[in-house]
Amino acid sequence: MLERFKVPKEDEVRVPHGSLHETVASIFEKMGVTPEDAALGADVLVATDLRGVETHGVSNMLRAYVRGYSEGGLNPRPNWRVARESPSTATIDADRGLAVILGPKAMGMAIDKARAVGVGVVTMRNAGHSGAIGHHAMLAAKADMVGMTATAGGLGVLPTYGAEPRMGTNPIAIAAPAKSEPFLLFDAATSAIAGNKLQLASRVGANMLGGWVAGADGAPILDEVPLPERGQYHQLPLGGTREQGSHKGYGFSLMSELLAAMLSGGSPTMIEDEPGGSKHYFAAYDIAAFCDLDEFKDKMDAMLRTLRETPPAPGHERVMYPGLSEYEEERERMANGIPLHREVIEWFGDICAELQLPALRTA
Repeated sequence: MLERFKVPKEDEVRVPHGSLHETVASIFEKMGVTPEDAALGADVLVATDLRGVETHGVSNMLRAYVRGYSEGGLNPRPNWRVARESPSTATIDADRGLAVILGPKAMGMAIDKARAVGVGVVTMRNAGHSGAIGHHAMLAAKADMVGMTATAGGLGVLPTYGAEPRMGTNPIAIAAPAKSEPFLLFDAATSAIAGNKLQLASRVGANMLGGWVAGADGAPILDEVPLPERGQYHQLPLGGTREQGSHKGYGFSLMSELLAAMLSGGSPTMIEDEPGGSKHYFAAYDIAAFCDLDEFKDKMDAMLRTLRETPPAPGHERVMYPGLSEYEEERERMANGIPLHREVIEWFGDICAELQLPALRTA
């Protein structure tokens, strides 16, 4: 997470992760979610905040989920079903269930299939938001597999040279285990800036860097500017401009459309002609089916250690690899609490009062 998006120290309130989990689960239950699923949803959100991914933790997402349940867009007790299945694959119709809760179940199915036949792939349509998809990929890594996830949904990102949005931020994640090094976890939007970072920017007053967004006419804004008013900008694909490689972000976004939307039997986001919410892709690759597991982990250690020990360029303290900073953040926050913005604490106060729940306990 770039420093510009972190909660300023003067606005920070530390909350113990156990207290946050208890309150989040209680809010889910008040929305009509079963206690088991409420705890699962809280697991995903709080784990995300522990790893420092505020964009997809409670700060941004819980209020959106409450709104979705309250307005009827999300089904708190979905009758989700497997619409198609083979020994290595399955397609789930989520019945408007929140993929934050159904995602771990889908990845669990993929893991079971991978144990049986080497590779398991589960797609999901007609679903709600999946939270930080890296969380689901890590479930496979913790089972000694390579996990991959992708999501398609929303409509806010321009194709290269386009003046109208055709895609969502369409993230892709991959995770793999090592023996002694923290796991590799790459989780990124295929847009120049993750959509939820726009909410963080608005909350903390951070500017947009050049190439992150375009004006309403599709022309990339190349200067650092405050976040424009809603309706006055579009997001750009990763790379920002064609000269800086936006065609690559555009192509990666289409990968999510193919894997998550098309393989789930849903429609691509840009031509959606029926309600369908988000579409998701969960894959698990059993390492032992491809090579020796211990050798794989030893080689992962060697690769990650080599990256970590690479001499840094002038002005930088060290080289990191995807997943290392999140691992370090998790250890610090487990010990010292999760930093939430005062505005988020106020929201918790309001929603707990409205739902007649005990107030969130802070550190």
